[in-house]
Amino acid sequence: MDDSALNLHIGTEMAAIDAAEWDALAGPANPFISHAFLQALEKGGAVGGDSGWDPMLLLLRNDDGQLIGAMPSYLKHHSYGEYIFDHGWANAFERAGGAYYPKLLAAVPFTPATGPRFLVRDNRADLKTALAKGMEMLVEKYQLSSAHINFLPSDDAHQLAVAGWLNRTSIQFHWHNQNYADFDDFLDNLSSRKRKNIRKERASVKKAGVTMLQLTGASITQGHIDAFFRFYISTIDRKWGGAYLTHEVFTQLGQTMADRMLLVMAEYRGEIIGGALNFIGDDALYGRNWGADIDIPNLHFEACYHQAIDFAIEHG
Repeated sequence: MDDSALNLHIGTEMAAIDAAEWDALAGPANPFISHAFLQALEKGGAVGGDSGWDPMLLLLRNDDGQLIGAMPSYLKHHSYGEYIFDHGWANAFERAGGAYYPKLLAAVPFTPATGPRFLVRDNRADLKTALAKGMEMLVEKYQLSSAHINFLPSDDAHQLAVAGWLNRTSIQFHWHNQNYADFDDFLDNLSSRKRKNIRKERASVKKAGVTMLQLTGASITQGHIDAFFRFYISTIDRKWGGAYLTHEVFTQLGQTMADRMLLVMAEYRGEIIGGALNFIGDDALYGRNWGADIDIPNLHFEACYHQAIDFAIEHG
């Protein structure tokens, strides 16, 4: 096995990349960088075509042809679906006479979750450097305005800053499981006011006649996927936003990643009326989308937060 020579290639679709090779680099910890997740976005039409996300997947191979490094990277023709807002930069760049788009972005589309962006064998620093240099080379070759890497781990961000990349910091709120025995144990560690409020919220949902279901793996049916897509669109319509994800994306995810999905569903009078979609990582649960057909007080908190915390505690 010869890693002395590194060959950079560009992939234009996940389907052309061997899933086992990609996942050997991605590892099992983060569901969003898996071959299945990224391919579902492509198969479902959320990425590629006229979406403004053109796959430009960086692939490092050694002289034996083995994949030893990769990045989920895209040629972007806008800044939608990134959850990092650089429209001010774009406007300033174009006022100065430049063309901000297309730009090069390494990220998981539509997913503001921190995770690896440099997928390399044995976490090798030299391979990460080669991928970063590859992005810089593509910017020059195609005369792009810039290269960006979103939601990457802090140690990788630090190394990029040392190499001359600009570092931008944003804020997220994460819940951490402090080895709680159960949900009540978690509540017992809160202030009296917060504990009382959460118990009141949960009780109000139950009193309204709502039953909460936690579905994973084979318990997730196409009917559940269809219902959840309806909820997702309902939320988009209420927020006057754009639906980045298609029904086919959710169908693909249900077919290929059900074991890594937690679908929380709310049942009311015999009908599924709301739900929240989470993805299961090795050491984290990632809440992504939610929606409901009808408004029930505190259902959002129950479906998106309390049920997810309950699940995280139960599964360690």
